[in-house]
Amino acid sequence: MAPQRFREQFGHIQRSMPDVPLAMGPDDSAEFLYEKGVVLVRDGEDAALVEDAVRTYFTETPDLDPEPVRRVSPRANRTGVTRIQVGDPGQGGAEGDPMVGHALRAVRERAGRARRRLVSRNHVIHIAPVNACPGDEPVPAPRADGTNPAPAPGVAHDPDTAVGVLVIDTGLLHDYQSWPQLAHVDGDMAVQETDADGMLKQYVGHGTFIAGVVSAVAPNTNVTVLGTLSDVGAMLESDFGAALFDSVDRHGWPDIISLSAGTTNGGLDGLLGMDAFMAELRQQRTLLVAAAGNNGSSTPFWPAAYASQSAFADSVLSVGALRGDGAYGACFTNHGPWVRVFAPGERLTSSLTGFTTPVPYVYQHSTYDTCRYGFGYACTCQEPSHSGVLSDDGAAAKPDQVMFEGLAHWSGTSFATPVVAGMVADLMVSGGQRDPRAAAQQLLSQVSEFAEVRGADVPALKPSTWSPVPVQAPAASV
Repeated sequence: MAPQRFREQFGHIQRSMPDVPLAMGPDDSAEFLYEKGVVLVRDGEDAALVEDAVRTYFTETPDLDPEPVRRVSPRANRTGVTRIQVGDPGQGGAEGDPMVGHALRAVRERAGRARRRLVSRNHVIHIAPVNACPGDEPVPAPRADGTNPAPAPGVAHDPDTAVGVLVIDTGLLHDYQSWPQLAHVDGDMAVQETDADGMLKQYVGHGTFIAGVVSAVAPNTNVTVLGTLSDVGAMLESDFGAALFDSVDRHGWPDIISLSAGTTNGGLDGLLGMDAFMAELRQQRTLLVAAAGNNGSSTPFWPAAYASQSAFADSVLSVGALRGDGAYGACFTNHGPWVRVFAPGERLTSSLTGFTTPVPYVYQHSTYDTCRYGFGYACTCQEPSHSGVLSDDGAAAKPDQVMFEGLAHWSGTSFATPVVAGMVADLMVSGGQRDPRAAAQQLLSQVSEFAEVRGADVPALKPSTWSPVPVQAPAASV
């Protein structure tokens, strides 16, 4: 059965991308979202082969129409991929697209076995999902308590020696610089912070929160936050590769890219839409620190899972999340040998919004009576309890509303990722190391702590200024 929150978030994303018909798939497991009526291929010979294979298969198969099969993207673009229409995207519902399935089958049967994937769905890349969203929604935190991780003491920001960190996310809130830790952060501003009712929009503070985590762990950083994923934190794979190229074209290749987004894709060989960017990344000195995702699954989540491929072992670092006490994995974290390291990612405290003016927020998802992954501690699945707009549980109660006045608690591998990015940057500064990839390998080689994640002992990175949050038994149901 597909996770409830995935279905709730599907409708939210679809309403925010009205010109892109979407389906969830590959079946009722609902592992990912993708564009209906379209497959993604590399341009050139691969595109010609796939187009011919699909048209022939559709011509010879009863009840299939070859007429729509055609390329619908420019034949030359920076990412080296193009879209091929294989059906009417307006047909059918959200429970998978049969025409896309037929097209994938046609290539398997008619193109034979290839050394690399020839065709794929055009997946939706979105903020390190727990079924298309972070580990939970933010909770207001007292400003007087400060952030967790706290700012590293005695470390000043020096723009001439600072490590460059590029955060590809949702952009910055208008008053972010009113929090001292973010005084030297720059980048894109959020396109729209509040809705027509003045309520803070979902995910709008995601990039600001991440910038606060990086700046706390590594104050001597030049952090640039881009609004690449400002549209509900989601973007088609075919556009994402181009957006990554645009990011480095605008700002240059940084020391570190912190990326808290991705998708599963049912495969073990990466994302076609990122092929060209990943090939370019290998030729640079930049380290990509990527979130492992929050599906509570061992299924590879891309681009984080590139870290398990030998070609990217030194250029990609995948990060899972530890629960509040740091002893075990958070209930939601993805896991498996493709996740290189784990870091605190549950109930971190960072800057969100509203330092100058308090901003209201209405919860979108309801919490659960028990952990949806079967864990027995008071995880973010259930505490603090609230009712959300998108959840249809038959309850008559109004969705809960809170007020943000600066800081928030938030959970997800989205936030464990900037912890690790900050630790790499801090080591570069303290050790005089100018190579971020060498610094990452040095950091991993010095790991002295381990945590238990799904029965396995995994390397755990914990910044010295992070304070464990006591883990309790869940509150009794009323």
